[in-house]
Amino acid sequence: MTAPPSLATARRIVVKIGSALLVDEATAAPRAAWLAGVAADVAALRARGVEVVLVSSGAIALARRVLGLTRQKLKLEEKQAAAAVGQIRLAGAWAEALAAHGLNAAQLLLTLEDSEDRRRYLNARETIGTLLALGCIPVINENDTVATTEIRFGDNDRLAARVAAMISADALVLLSDIDGLYTADPRRDPEARHLPVVERLTPEIMAMGGEPPPGYSSGGMRTKLIAAEVATAAGCAMAIALGKPERPLQALEQGARCTWFLGAEEGRSARKRWIGGSMAPLGVLVVDAGAARALARGSSLLPAGVRRVDGAFHRGDPVSIRDEMGAELARGLVAYDAADAARIAGHRSEALESILGWRGRDEMVHRDDLVVRPG
Repeated sequence: MTAPPSLATARRIVVKIGSALLVDEATAAPRAAWLAGVAADVAALRARGVEVVLVSSGAIALARRVLGLTRQKLKLEEKQAAAAVGQIRLAGAWAEALAAHGLNAAQLLLTLEDSEDRRRYLNARETIGTLLALGCIPVINENDTVATTEIRFGDNDRLAARVAAMISADALVLLSDIDGLYTADPRRDPEARHLPVVERLTPEIMAMGGEPPPGYSSGGMRTKLIAAEVATAAGCAMAIALGKPERPLQALEQGARCTWFLGAEEGRSARKRWIGGSMAPLGVLVVDAGAARALARGSSLLPAGVRRVDGAFHRGDPVSIRDEMGAELARGLVAYDAADAARIAGHRSEALESILGWRGRDEMVHRDDLVVRPG
């Protein structure tokens, strides 16, 4: 049996938290003590340099009672109204809990379209990356106030998996009311066996998901396994762990029972293969000898090293990077439209804002979006 992953080696973690863990059903208020424990876990991870993103449900649940929406099934417009009211309370609860440890919470609301439209995907990824670089804790939820039936993620398990893939997280932790995956529903089958490690998501494993449970949550084991498909395909390990302890991430690090799903070894390289060979470049960036040497060392492409910009392309489009003799050095996803790229070509990064009138990325093509040709 392959050894399970560990939070001890992860440098970037996404943690998904459901409504049932965060909201006290009797009072429809946040579980303050539990939130404080999770915030302490996050602070401990941050103290050793780990970046943490929280994907938190709870907005609708926090607003149901105050709006008198207590029946089990709500209309879409009622959910949207409840989300608008509850999201303020949810963000406030996280801000307060994290501030107790000197951490700044940042709220992001996403829809499915944000992860499928390339430019919106890049915007979301860059925003999250910048927040992490600034030491913030992004708290992400589905934008239920504007999402419709057709574009909803439908549950935050899948949203968390999309986010983990988007930001190249090392681990995704789904905090749940169960300590992992079993061969059958342990509440109904006394013979059900707990699976500590899932190396590959086979049809037999997927069949263990069963049907989603009734109640406020739209999740269940089935959606967690769908999330595992998304996360592990991107090379991210995923854990289903019990969320009820007041320090659930600490408990997981200390060996609490859970199920780890192993990230696909080829997952991280799949995106690079996509950039390098699956897309026809829409433009060309001609670079000087210094930039060519920097690319060979694995550095990003900075505007200062770009001599000429050819083609019509937009931010996020694939471009070919060539030397002054015309030889292709690399391919990548460019961070600027062609017109802006031409304006800043040859200029140092600190001059970009004065040239463009707004502050963009320091890199013309970031190394994470770059595939260098073997030379």
